[in-house]
Amino acid sequence: MFLLLSLCLCGLLLRGDAQDRAALWRGNDRSGRCQYTFTVPSPIEASCPQTGGPEMEGLKARLSMLEVLVSRLTGGDAGVPQRPGAGAQSELQEALNRAVGERNLLQGEKGRLERELEGLQRRMEEMRRETERLRNRPCPPQTPLVPPAPSLQSGGLMRPGGGSSQMSHLMTRPNRQGDSSSLRDSAWQYGSPGFQELKAEVTEVPAPDGSEDNTGCGELVSVGEPVTHRKADNIEGKYGVWMQDPEAVSPYGPSMVWRIDTIGADVRKLFGYEDMEQLSKGFPSKVLLLPDQVESTGATVYRGSLYYQRRRSRTLIRYDLASETIAARRELPHAGFHGQYPYSWGGYTDIDLAVDEQGLWAVYSTNKAKGAIVISQLDPHSLEVKRSWETNIRKKSVANSFMLCGKLYTVASYTSPETVINYMYDTETSQGKTVSIPFRNKYRYNSMIDYNLAQRKLFAWDNFHMVSYDIRLGRQQAN
Repeated sequence: MFLLLSLCLCGLLLRGDAQDRAALWRGNDRSGRCQYTFTVPSPIEASCPQTGGPEMEGLKARLSMLEVLVSRLTGGDAGVPQRPGAGAQSELQEALNRAVGERNLLQGEKGRLERELEGLQRRMEEMRRETERLRNRPCPPQTPLVPPAPSLQSGGLMRPGGGSSQMSHLMTRPNRQGDSSSLRDSAWQYGSPGFQELKAEVTEVPAPDGSEDNTGCGELVSVGEPVTHRKADNIEGKYGVWMQDPEAVSPYGPSMVWRIDTIGADVRKLFGYEDMEQLSKGFPSKVLLLPDQVESTGATVYRGSLYYQRRRSRTLIRYDLASETIAARRELPHAGFHGQYPYSWGGYTDIDLAVDEQGLWAVYSTNKAKGAIVISQLDPHSLEVKRSWETNIRKKSVANSFMLCGKLYTVASYTSPETVINYMYDTETSQGKTVSIPFRNKYRYNSMIDYNLAQRKLFAWDNFHMVSYDIRLGRQQAN
């Protein structure tokens, strides 16, 4: 009896110890159903070869997934430690960069507005001074038969035609061909430009009966805003010349437009367009290959011929467009060439050919003239010099020039968007004077300016762009 009681007590003790170490396992079986397993360590077997089970592996996998999910929800990246505040610092740096960029843009805009304001203030001041001059000075008489007012004569701005004036320093000497042509020029005086502006203002007022005829010749009063017709297609067209023939000869009509791109090692292509519309579209109807290379932007067309300077020489060429052959060739006596006396923008613009109401002209300089502009009127058939004038303005000091009604006009700057036509020389009176006619370089690199007699406009080549300007002339003053 005592033995049986002892066995029962041992069994209860072993059972209680086993209960303390009992375990419940849960896992899916092979069919996917949930299965619970209750295990109790054997009182005889102290250990089992298998230290884990499938339930433990599944629990570890679920725990790992839970850790990844918690890390993502809290904004971190599992397994990659991050430096505290790195995201905020990156955002602050990006915001600072944006602020600096906006500040630079605002500073640039502020500078542009300040420059525009200064320009407007200068123009307002000029207009104010002009208004005061108009109020304080009497208008000159409009009747040609009435002599000029004594006050204007005494000012030295209107000189008598005779050679006895003490203010005149004109001189006569033989020209390059040996005749006694007049090579005279008045001093290029920086006198009162106010009278010149006043004179321009008065001459552009229409007659009371509205019968003003602006088709004749007179002094240039104003130049309009540039109108763009075409932009060149490649680098060869950064500089160039374009023109029309005012006295076109068959087979080409008066609306034909000619163009030469002047950048390249072999400048010889002459493009012809039927009219301005075809030029704007870029569809040439004729392409000619010239026999000699062209030097710079000084070419022109007149009476069915192209006139241009042969490269690296002072030789002028007349190329007949109908027969496509050279009709005349002649050296311009003593003329500088290939960079000796160019305009201020360079480009080997030593000889500039031009056409106006009085025919064919050459604008250049010589060693004898010491860089001053020389104007020569040429025979359009033989290219011989008919008569020459020497001015007192340096060719290298001006950006460009053009002939209009027998008068030479020079432009002050080729890059400034708002510049002026600053000098005029009249070959009829052999006198020059300073002027101030506003002129705009829209694209800020003007390499060619010529008067187009066919349309009575100025043609220019401004930094790849072919542009034109309307002009206005004053009345022709009676002598």
